Amino acid sequence: MAKIAVFDSGFGSLSIIKELKKITRSEIIYFADHKSFPYGKKSTKSLKKIIQKTISTLKNEFNPDLIVVGSNTPSLLLQNYLKNQSKVITVLPPLRDAAKITKSSKIAILATKSVVESNTLKNHIKKNTSNKIIVIPVNISPLVELVESGKFISDKQFCLKKIYSLLFPVFSSNDIDVATLSSTHLPFLLPMFSRLFPNITFLDPAAQVATIAKKILQQKLKQNKIRIFTSGSTNQFHKKLCKIGIKNKVYHLKLRN
Repeated sequence: MAKIAVFDSGFGSLSIIKELKKITRSEIIYFADHKSFPYGKKSTKSLKKIIQKTISTLKNEFNPDLIVVGSNTPSLLLQNYLKNQSKVITVLPPLRDAAKITKSSKIAILATKSVVESNTLKNHIKKNTSNKIIVIPVNISPLVELVESGKFISDKQFCLKKIYSLLFPVFSSNDIDVATLSSTHLPFLLPMFSRLFPNITFLDPAAQVATIAKKILQQKLKQNKIRIFTSGSTNQFHKKLCKIGIKNKVYHLKLRN
């Protein structure tokens, strides 16, 4: 059975795993590095140390056929490092797909603070869009916490107000008609996005990641299997997962030095 390790600093990887389970049959190792949450506020130097440790630990502990960096932040900020890692794939803003869809030629990238402020994102935009397309990066770090805290389930009205106050001014003043969900936490909020902004197309890159994984593995298996790990409290994470219907046992995993 093929083995895929997927990691993030929290819930984000679950949106990737959901798509992986649709088109692959594999054993999935899900690692939520809660001790490093949130990736989106780390410096590039600090983030690189964390990601190096994480990849090394996952390879040594599980020997996976494939590792998915289930977070846009390290995927973008550490592109040069990650592209040279064997058995590793990343998740990036699907700008070329967005450019094909937009009618206003105005696209928003919804990403974490460190990504929005980085030169790496600017270079990614230049490489993947023409001069005719205007791309507006939007810092959605406050929305990540809505997912991690579980408020997107327990207090939807609060979340709707938070989302609207953050995104409406940007979307309306810039005539945005397509937005990329460039934090893997955001698909959990997609029903709210669609409700508040029905005229905007939201693109989730998770499906693209799953397709790439399937091509690399080239295996058809009978069923999916998932094991879940965290660097933080197993009990607290298990309780959060139960709220969204995931009742798997959670194991502790310590990153190696």
